[in-house]
Amino acid sequence: MEIGVNVPNFGPGTDPDTLRRWARTVEGLGFDLLMVSDHVVVTPDVAEQYPAPFYEPFTTLSWLAGVTDRIRLGTTVLIVPYRHPLLVARMAANLNRLSGGRLVLGVAAGWARQEFEALGVPFERRGRLTDDHLRAIRAAWEEDDDYRAGDIPFWVGGHSDAALRRAVRLGDAWHPLRFTLPWLAGALDRLKAVAAEEGRAAPALVPRMILRLTETPVTGPDRLAGEGTIDQVTEDLERLRLLGAETVVLDPFGGDPAETLHPETAWRALAAVADRRRTLTTGNTIARERSDHDG
Repeated sequence: MEIGVNVPNFGPGTDPDTLRRWARTVEGLGFDLLMVSDHVVVTPDVAEQYPAPFYEPFTTLSWLAGVTDRIRLGTTVLIVPYRHPLLVARMAANLNRLSGGRLVLGVAAGWARQEFEALGVPFERRGRLTDDHLRAIRAAWEEDDDYRAGDIPFWVGGHSDAALRRAVRLGDAWHPLRFTLPWLAGALDRLKAVAAEEGRAAPALVPRMILRLTETPVTGPDRLAGEGTIDQVTEDLERLRLLGAETVVLDPFGGDPAETLHPETAWRALAAVADRRRTLTTGNTIARERSDHDG
């Protein structure tokens, strides 16, 4: 199972140097994927969660592609109705080509009504527009002599039944955000039922979970996956692997804009996860070698 990181591309502490340090830190710790969020207009409803300045994802990822070598790059998530589908098709294809095939396109229908109004996009039609745009993007990429898109996966976000159906019909993977593990287990059952109704295979699971490390265990039915001690987070990752997750994206942003002024706190949490990951990998390798030798 691969592990990625959601990097804050917004907030008072975010600037080009900080974004570069984020990228080099995440790649240096051995993570597999770096993702950023998407907004175009920081309307009041957006600013409550994602305060200015906000760095547009295609621009940001194009720049970060040049300061990284290996790590995959993606959106979590691109709000599909905000841009003309042929523009998205062109930008994504170019970014994938320029980065050496490293792009993952997480997509969703969006939620910020005021931002839709500012962009002149009908909020009530966002679901239908998302489906139509995704189909148009795929159709454009079929013109390989022009777009040369390569293999760009759609990770479809959203928790509603409509989002699950979109993931089954149009996605390569389902990308749920911030959840409890019991909720996710139930949602996976719904996803499989939708896939059976559509006569399709269920898409891959690629969730994004919060990363909030604590000194003492977090308990209770409302505990989100990724909250608690390093042992709890490690157990959550293992449970997600057993549920079939191919990639898990860690989200170290807790919601306070002031966190962006002190990214070192998030980096320490990520380093703890990376260190535990290396320890477990080394231990499993040694165990396999011993088993092979004994056998």
